[in-house]
Amino acid sequence: MENMSAQRVFNLLRRFESRNLTYIERGGTWPIVWSQAHGNYVWDSEGKKYLDMTAGFGVAAAGHANPAVVRAGKRQMASLLHGLSDVHPHESKATLVRLLSAVTYERWSKRKPVNIKKQILKNTSPRTVAKTILCNSGFEAVEAAMKTAFLATGKPKVLAFRGAYHGLGYGTLNVTERQHFRAAFRAQIKQFGNFVRFPADAESLESISLAVRKNLRGDVGAVLVEPVQVRGGVNVPPDMFLPQLRKLCDEFGALLILDEIYTGFGRTGRWFACEHSATVPDLICVGKALTGGFPMSACIGRADLMDTAWPVATGDPIHTSTFLGNPVGCAMALAQIKQLELLKLVSNSAVLGKYLLRTLSEIEIPGLRLSARGLGLLAGLEIRLPDSSPASGRAFQVVKRMLDRGFIVLPDGEYANVIEFTPPLTIKQRELARAVRALTETLEELK
Repeated sequence: MENMSAQRVFNLLRRFESRNLTYIERGGTWPIVWSQAHGNYVWDSEGKKYLDMTAGFGVAAAGHANPAVVRAGKRQMASLLHGLSDVHPHESKATLVRLLSAVTYERWSKRKPVNIKKQILKNTSPRTVAKTILCNSGFEAVEAAMKTAFLATGKPKVLAFRGAYHGLGYGTLNVTERQHFRAAFRAQIKQFGNFVRFPADAESLESISLAVRKNLRGDVGAVLVEPVQVRGGVNVPPDMFLPQLRKLCDEFGALLILDEIYTGFGRTGRWFACEHSATVPDLICVGKALTGGFPMSACIGRADLMDTAWPVATGDPIHTSTFLGNPVGCAMALAQIKQLELLKLVSNSAVLGKYLLRTLSEIEIPGLRLSARGLGLLAGLEIRLPDSSPASGRAFQVVKRMLDRGFIVLPDGEYANVIEFTPPLTIKQRELARAVRALTETLEELK
């Protein structure tokens, strides 16, 4: 079947999709229509090739349409496309929850690399085992974690951080701080989320610690935090931030929930971003890169905690969904995690991330104030005007010009003035160099 023209796609979306979703500029300059994606590249409906510096919101960590992941999905589709996963389970679900325990709490307790193939079959001590609730989208994993915290502590409130993005479900809107997402629904939100400042530097840790302590003296049962605020503008906290939260949660009997939906599975140069500070959470939420392209997420927690919080199944779970533990998603996740290990993509992220951050830091453009920050292959270049105001319009111009040059990047942050880099972890240094060079030239053209 021939591809539709971009204009035909846009016309259909304008007529039949909610107008709040796809932004379409008059004149056809934005967006493009994706047709294919393989490895580090995307092709549009006109056949033009682009280097993807987004990995599809961080999903394609092992490359778009990774052959091993695609094969696993196809094999599973041919035998079992869907099932009654919380009634009559299947093998892939059991294998996946076993593996998620191995790559998180079991590995953290041993402080050594995990061998994926061996860990699937190996028995372990109950003290180090994790238990998992499989979900569909990222916000569902966060809501499962918040439910777990309430059941375990009996305290209804959750402490989150300004600039946080934890999803847009009605539960997670309580802990997603951006007013852009919350304002229209404020009258219906229960408001069980409290917020404190996210640290920008080590000097702010003391005041933030006092604010966290004050909240934990009340009815807050959990602290929910992203190790790096990605959609907030790639905000990287000081090294001692997570260990400090861990200590405070232990002191007050609260749970530490880490939202690693974006940062998990090698994005920051470690399997999980919390490993940079050796911080072990009570619950960790993962998604995006988990499957490489199938809608699946997971809330993973210490086995003793999960068993304390949730009752034993009696035939009708109090938290479940139709597509929980979908066989295809489970099979793809198993293949994706194996590819991350076989291709050494976590270490590749660490090495190339240093190169990316260094080259972004070297960009200087007269008339603009630029600031680069990041961790692994998660980096952002913030653009401000000489008076320090956010250069939001300039940033979007950069994104559009980069698209014309054959590079897909996105703006992020509260003011959409941070050019974000989250490429597939399979990317090569020469490809990063091309992208940074194109970004530099684009900024110079627009100065």
